[in-house]
Amino acid sequence: MASGKKVGNGSLEKGLNGRRSSKHKEGPIVMDTPAVFAAVYSVCEENATFFSGGGKGPLGEAARRLVESMTLIQEHAHSLEPVVTGFVTIYHHFDFDPHIPANGYRSLVKVVRCCLLHIVQKGSYIAANRRSMFFRMAHNAGEMEAYCSALCQLRALLYLAQRLLHDNSHGDLFFQEESGLSQSFVREYSSMHKGCFYGRCLGFQFTPAIRPCLQTIAIGLVAFGENYKRHQSGLGVAASSFFTSGKYAIDPELRGSEFERITQNLDVHFWKTFWNITETEVLSSLASMTSTQVKVNRALSVPPVPFDLPLASNPGTSVTIAPPSAHSGPGPVQMRLISHELREGQDSEALLSLSRSEGGPISLVLGLKTKRSPPSPWLLVHYHGGGFVAQTSKSHEPYLKSWSQDLACPILSVDYSLAPEAPFPRALEDCFYAYCWALKNPQLLGWTGESVCLAGDSAGGNLCITTSMRAAAHGVRLPDGIVAAYPATLLTAYASPSRLLTLMDPLLPLSVLSRCLSAYGGVEPQAEKQVERASALSLVRRDTALLLRDFRQGASNWIHSLLDPSSRAASPSSPPPATPTAATDGDAAPAPAEVADTVRKSVSEAAISSPHSDPPVPPEPTRFSSSRESLKSHTCQDLGVHRNSNPHNAPPSPASADVSFFLSRDEMGVPSNLSSMGSQDVSFFLSRDEMGVPSNLSSMGLPPPCRPDGSEQLKEYPLGFEPLRSEQLTQMTMESSPVVRDPYCSPLLAPDSMLRGLPPVHFVACALDPMLDDSVAFARRLRNVGQPVTLCVVDDLPHGFLSLSQLSRETREAANVCAERIRSVFVQKDSPPEPRKHRKLERSGQGTSVALGDIGPLFTAPVAEEEEEEEEEEEEKEKEGLAVGGGANGVDKEGAVALVAPGNTDVGGIRA
Repeated sequence: MASGKKVGNGSLEKGLNGRRSSKHKEGPIVMDTPAVFAAVYSVCEENATFFSGGGKGPLGEAARRLVESMTLIQEHAHSLEPVVTGFVTIYHHFDFDPHIPANGYRSLVKVVRCCLLHIVQKGSYIAANRRSMFFRMAHNAGEMEAYCSALCQLRALLYLAQRLLHDNSHGDLFFQEESGLSQSFVREYSSMHKGCFYGRCLGFQFTPAIRPCLQTIAIGLVAFGENYKRHQSGLGVAASSFFTSGKYAIDPELRGSEFERITQNLDVHFWKTFWNITETEVLSSLASMTSTQVKVNRALSVPPVPFDLPLASNPGTSVTIAPPSAHSGPGPVQMRLISHELREGQDSEALLSLSRSEGGPISLVLGLKTKRSPPSPWLLVHYHGGGFVAQTSKSHEPYLKSWSQDLACPILSVDYSLAPEAPFPRALEDCFYAYCWALKNPQLLGWTGESVCLAGDSAGGNLCITTSMRAAAHGVRLPDGIVAAYPATLLTAYASPSRLLTLMDPLLPLSVLSRCLSAYGGVEPQAEKQVERASALSLVRRDTALLLRDFRQGASNWIHSLLDPSSRAASPSSPPPATPTAATDGDAAPAPAEVADTVRKSVSEAAISSPHSDPPVPPEPTRFSSSRESLKSHTCQDLGVHRNSNPHNAPPSPASADVSFFLSRDEMGVPSNLSSMGSQDVSFFLSRDEMGVPSNLSSMGLPPPCRPDGSEQLKEYPLGFEPLRSEQLTQMTMESSPVVRDPYCSPLLAPDSMLRGLPPVHFVACALDPMLDDSVAFARRLRNVGQPVTLCVVDDLPHGFLSLSQLSRETREAANVCAERIRSVFVQKDSPPEPRKHRKLERSGQGTSVALGDIGPLFTAPVAEEEEEEEEEEEEKEKEGLAVGGGANGVDKEGAVALVAPGNTDVGGIRA
């Protein structure tokens, strides 16, 4: 949400905090939504005419592919235009605040616009260079085919979002059940083609600076997956992955298909291993050398000893804090103390006795001449992310060290127990115990005990909120504030518009997310599938063994048939005469038939299929065998249809219809109501009056398509459209557990009485994150119960940007936004932070030129005539304590957005 003045031919200087700065009145050339679609139609039509021969252009296979892609893009665009226009008129109803235009519907529309603008840019490049002798016809045809496939899948997602808008009668972001549309989305995800988003189109929706990082991660992932389980040592896997990564770097289609295969087939143990690569000594040492240097970086192991803490309401009374014991019994809690300065108490004997060795050099600077700073009045308790299954504080050291320097305070990062070995609630017990231990021992941490803040990202953001809820339940001191970066506040499988983005997100695919949540919820993960490819030598060895076995068995059977006279009598050349006994006795089979059947059962399938073997005799049919055979034949037939027919017109596979992703409430033993708490205390789903949503909102959604006779069709899309289907169907079997409905697991489902006990909460979310709706919905709940809450939405960055803070300027600035939110907790406990401090986050393109071939991010901007009045109104509201945020993606209430366009593209922005 920014604007700025136009620099050069296409570069834009982005504005400040979502509004035009008074120093930069010249805004970008605004381009409304119809103009964007008109540009798509124009560039596609002009190129299609040229390459079809109308412009005396070249003819050939690559030209034919280009013409087909351009034609199909126009078809998708014609169908998408009214859908996008419809969403623009209603998605402001789902915003947290008029000044923070962010929700899943906006994100979906933004991604579609990004795809369209990439198509316009690529089509303009083709039109400008198609007569050049250096023009690569096949390469550009592949580019257009990839974006055409992506646009087709995005069209399917918008149709699903329309169904969500139509079926969700309450007008909330989340669908209320795990059945119905939620189950339909999972079924569609399991069968829809996703490789196009991981090949040439990888990360197209994010800022250009982060795309090389995402491509490197994707190449490393597929290379690591190819060699997974082949080598026992991590060095062997790393070496093999390095040598096999080249083919994935030069072949985007191969990378996309392998990425899709890995995400659909490998279980949580693979992702646990891959995400923990950053914990290896080589990578952690490299990250340590490039990050901020600190004087204290000590790993601690606190023994599981109960202790007493005074109650916040009555300091004369204490409560006993028990050590964590769920699942595996009492055990020590691992932590890490990071401090930029050596403070009093951080080198004490009591703290050193708790230190644990990590196999590296001592990271605590000691010496007689070492200056010890006084204890800090601030303490930051940090819970790392990792999907509840992976990583430790070591992976998050780079930005934690930077925070320790910027905030001038010690940081205690908790290494909580990880699933699936330690599912819920063990991680919560570890985090709560560590928080209470910090309150009990401030003198060991270089802290005076004055102000404490909880901070965490992703899964750690969830643990920050639930730890505070548990502290309120025990009556101990609450933290002064919570800073949660892109947290997961709802662990159920409810569908929402932002969660539809899991189809294309390279860091958070739905299949990976489901496995992590299943592990944390206590559902035993599936057995690990051996999907690694066999080597050529092993294939030769296997085929040779099968050949020798079949030859030995065939020779034995042939010799047996020569020596056995009854076998010769049963040969087809001399069939036995039919007798009345044989005709009437159906229970006893002739002896020759028994021998023949025994022979067929012993010979392998390769021998049976040989032209020299006897034809197989079908067994006597039964009702069970016929039904099973019929199901198998139908499934194989439909899979063949998917492989051989046009993907756009292929019917949905019945294999995907049998996906068992959710359990019914009866199967889980869950009551029909949302929880056992009283309905008067739970207000998760707001009424239309509370939201200000018009009563006819659901009429703007897409009802189920109907057949010509008027009956409802059991499909998710309009007649005549079908998304691309994957050849690698996956069985999504994440079993939902009643545990995920526990308020300490899914705080969004907590009753109002529990939410009223929380300290001020500051959310930092990503506009293109599948977890965006978790932050927006939870912030709205807190606001409705009167709790202080702020929401900041950063632009064009993926989920997990804190772990990427060293890789680009945009991610570093976003990490600084989180640090400023933490500072606001310490400095201004009772007032929200001033958003003007975060303006540098949106100035990601200032003073630079955009390279040809890159389409920049979309930012929201208000209408010029009202911008000064809106700035004055916002400043007044901020002084009154209203929640604020900056850098939201999407389109505001006027629908105007600006973008960074390439130098040869006359596209300055969009207005709906």
